[in-house]
Amino acid sequence: MDFADARKRMVDGQLRPNKVTDPRVLDAMRELPRESFVPASLRMRAYADEDVPLPGGRALIEPMVIARLAQLAAVRPGDRALVLCAGSGYGAAVLARCGAQVTAVESDAALAGLAASALAACLPAGAVRLETGSPAEGHPGGAPYDAILIEGEVPEVPPAIAAQLAEGGRLVTVLGGGRRTGVAVLARKLGGAVSVTPAFDCATIALPDFAPAPGFVF
Repeated sequence: MDFADARKRMVDGQLRPNKVTDPRVLDAMRELPRESFVPASLRMRAYADEDVPLPGGRALIEPMVIARLAQLAAVRPGDRALVLCAGSGYGAAVLARCGAQVTAVESDAALAGLAASALAACLPAGAVRLETGSPAEGHPGGAPYDAILIEGEVPEVPPAIAAQLAEGGRLVTVLGGGRRTGVAVLARKLGGAVSVTPAFDCATIALPDFAPAPGFVF
């Protein structure tokens, strides 16, 4: 496969027709080798308009959804960005290419290893700081953040994560109930309060790190 041609077709056929207009996002996804962010056996599927399965029941989010989430985050050069459940690192790489200073947190050691290799191959050293830890805790040591991306579906915007936003900061993720029917949202911190606004319908994989604790059954 000609991956450079596949990237161009992805941008022109999947992103532009689906309301992705930010030139920085388009340029980032035209340039980043998405095939490097999946296991070698799945590289031929890297540019399909669907989630690509990753180890541990996770997924590389489909191009249109991650592009629109990145666009919604509206990072500016120099913004401090946090990516949670960073997976293989692709979302973090997109935000870094848009000019953000990115910290990426991943709990799965295998995915973190894949991310470290992929990021090192396509970004300057230090462009993304990769941390292995609990995404549900965020990364308070680096707070506050101008932008936070939770890379997958969660049942709600976690208050502990929203608290790590700077004034005027944006948090983007997908809300849903684990049934592959969700809605992308933008949470913004203004005047110390966080408001959540629906942005677009989409479906992606639910994140185990943010699953609610099981309740008692009588």
